[in-house]
Amino acid sequence: MRYRVYVIELSRKVFTENAKFRAANPQFNGVLECLYVGMTSKTPAERFMQHRTGYVNKKGHKLSANIVLKYGRYLRPSLYEHINIKPMTRAEALAMEEKLAWDLRRQGYAVWFN
Repeated sequence: MRYRVYVIELSRKVFTENAKFRAANPQFNGVLECLYVGMTSKTPAERFMQHRTGYVNKKGHKLSANIVLKYGRYLRPSLYEHINIKPMTRAEALAMEEKLAWDLRRQGYAVWFN
């Protein structure tokens, strides 16, 4: 199975309304955007729609992040398309999700990832 990494821009309200998000991003100076970084076996667009609709699978497991459900605005392909050129295993995508999130934080974005 092929996995992909994706980035969703979040409303700036997440920084003022969500204490955990704010605590995870002490470097944030308000210049750049707030982001969510994730990985999926679906297309980024399909996964974004799952987040935005509060998707629950057949086993009753919620598969949407509350932070995206409440604050998600749109996908930011310019921040992840270059990564998805090469097919990734689940383990590679998980590692890339974390690497991308930390790279974006170092650039000045406020980022949430699991």
